[in-house]
Amino acid sequence: QVQLVESGGGLVQPGGSLRISCTASTENILNLYYMGWYRQAPGKQREMVATITSGGTSNYADSVKGRFTISRDNAKKTIYLQMNSLKPEDTAEYYCNGFDYVTTYWGQGTQVTVSS
Repeated sequence: QVQLVESGGGLVQPGGSLRISCTASTENILNLYYMGWYRQAPGKQREMVATITSGGTSNYADSVKGRFTISRDNAKKTIYLQMNSLKPEDTAEYYCNGFDYVTTYWGQGTQVTVSS
């Protein structure tokens, strides 16, 4: 059973930056072919923010393209989401996701609040 643990959320002003991390408790993070970040704001459905494959191919939601960057450090079994030019509408609970072709795993979430 793989556990995903997020960290790094918090309160940031509009226009600011934040980096959140997700560490996987797995023998080899490359077994998680797809990893990514999803977010859910109050009263809204969970949506994909960014994904990255074990080969490093990334994909972004249109709403964050050019502002967010997903990356992975396989040696540290960790993925990151660098968020720049944050907007109030980016406020949400951010969830780490991993998929190994058999099972989808979710972290417990980390809150990101963008407010002045």
